[in-house]
Amino acid sequence: MARVSVFGGGSWGRALAFSLSQKNEVCIVSRRDVRDMVAANIRQVELAEALMSEYFVIAIATNALRDWLGGIALPKECKILAASKGIETAHNAFVSDIYEQYTSQNNVAYLCGPSFASEVLQSLPCALVIHAHNLLLAKEFGALMPSFIKTYESLDVIGGEIAGAYKNVIAIAAGICDGLNLGANAKASLLARGLVEMNRFGEHFGAKMETFLGLSGAGDLFLTSNSTMSRNYRVGLGLAKGKTMQEILCELGEVAEGVKTSEAITKIGQEKGIYVPIAHEVYAITEGKNIKESLDTLMK
Repeated sequence: MARVSVFGGGSWGRALAFSLSQKNEVCIVSRRDVRDMVAANIRQVELAEALMSEYFVIAIATNALRDWLGGIALPKECKILAASKGIETAHNAFVSDIYEQYTSQNNVAYLCGPSFASEVLQSLPCALVIHAHNLLLAKEFGALMPSFIKTYESLDVIGGEIAGAYKNVIAIAAGICDGLNLGANAKASLLARGLVEMNRFGEHFGAKMETFLGLSGAGDLFLTSNSTMSRNYRVGLGLAKGKTMQEILCELGEVAEGVKTSEAITKIGQEKGIYVPIAHEVYAITEGKNIKESLDTLMK
């Protein structure tokens, strides 16, 4: 039985702790109250004890990740499964860029794919991809997963990261689309063009098209763009109803990564000359642009 420490007590961190506890000894480090974990035999511990585990699962919000990693001393040969999705806005950095400042790229794998935390907590079946430069590490983490989670391995780290980040932005647009009752034709067009835009952005960084057509890309995109279980989709619904970003985020009570990611993608696109019209308009709307004006811009 392996010993696994989960860092981050948000919904995804708790879901991963629960799923990994089916086959492993699991503890969790969280600033939140995670007493609901007791039933699954998951102990809440302090950081020093958690750093003694063999495997780490880090589910810290992307824009808080750098400060968090800078405040701890990672063991030299740690094995990390990164469960953060998004792009850091302060430095326009991918999650792997951040990790590579603190440990070897061979020590980190990245978890991607369609996976609502609430369904994982019910032990409902899902399939995920573990992206890593070190496939042996990806297989190790795959072996820790319970029977209701099927895992695949991929060497396309940057593709998995971009897919996991970009789909949250398209999910906001999908929520706006449904909130405005624009119809099934518009929704299908949005998701198809969103997938194209995601792939175009990824190609610039050397990502593989097959990643965007698989679980990490299309799978996660379709999931988060069609359900109120998606925080980013609910952001879009709120915007369509005329709510302010502050009102929406207060109602959510958790981070919606797509908001900050739309800013990061827009700025990267401008800097590198990548055409990202949907991400650009989502960012503009979160900054106060009239939604109908954005729609007119996209239709033109």
